[in-house]
Amino acid sequence: MLLNLTRRALMLGTVAVAAAVSMPAVAQDAPTLRFSAVFSDQDIRAGMMGQFADAVRDIATIEPYYGGTLFRQGTELVALQRGNLEMGNIAPQDISNQIPEWSLLTSAYLFRDAEHLRAFFESEVGEEFKQMAEDQLGIHILGPTYFGARQVGLRIDKEIQTPADMEGVRLRMPGGDAWQFLGSAIGANPTPMDYAEVYTGLQTGAIDGQDNPLPNVQNMKFYEVMDQIVLTSHLIGYDLLVISSDAWNAMSAEDQEAFQAAASEAINWSQAEHIAMEEQLIGEFEAAGLKIYEPDQDAFRAYAQEQYLNSDISASWPEGALEAINAL
Repeated sequence: MLLNLTRRALMLGTVAVAAAVSMPAVAQDAPTLRFSAVFSDQDIRAGMMGQFADAVRDIATIEPYYGGTLFRQGTELVALQRGNLEMGNIAPQDISNQIPEWSLLTSAYLFRDAEHLRAFFESEVGEEFKQMAEDQLGIHILGPTYFGARQVGLRIDKEIQTPADMEGVRLRMPGGDAWQFLGSAIGANPTPMDYAEVYTGLQTGAIDGQDNPLPNVQNMKFYEVMDQIVLTSHLIGYDLLVISSDAWNAMSAEDQEAFQAAASEAINWSQAEHIAMEEQLIGEFEAAGLKIYEPDQDAFRAYAQEQYLNSDISASWPEGALEAINAL
């Protein structure tokens, strides 16, 4: 509401009234959209959200909550569905828990790189998956937020070129069936272990290796207890910037267009920053004495996709979707 001219306000005089009248109506009418994410306020994606919030300030006020301070990891989607949250950074695995078809989008070697990921979400088949989420979950997907490709880091002196070379390698993977299957889908012997225990596990030889995006390897100092990094890029790490359908549909078509354009620009900036960091870290890890090389990714991709297709996981995948994504 632009003005609420109560008796008290009138008594403040014409100067105060004139100041109130001069305030832009959009600033008071713009809704507040709470945004929840588990990444910290130092993350590149927090910078992305800062840019985005500034670009859409005439449409909405973005109120960010980082580090899982508003909703813990994995609960953001339900909060959106219940109307307790307007925007969030949502893992595709959380969507697949409710829409089995989405498990395709969490499988190994589906996306080749960040550009392939973005091309998918801008494609016809990508629009179909986004529409599934809109229709079944009540969320509107603004775009994928890339945060790095998962690579294999090993403490053992064994060159890895194909999945056959991973046989017997005790590779730490996060707990849960999906993650353990991912480890076996790249030929390893997956070993569940808490994230906080990985450094000691590598140091003592309890595990032969771990898989993480390079920024995580730096943050957790895993490179100190590893001898090599195999650039398998077996999973392109991404989450989804989403807004509740209720908040989205409350906007005019003009505001929706501007909101989407601002989101796309901020996402593209974040993607470029992450890719630059990954390239920088390769040089830093090599300087620290680690051997870094790229294996036969085609062999890894073919093996992993075969494992998924021959499992119960792929039973819910939409017919032709895998082929359409591969062809992009």
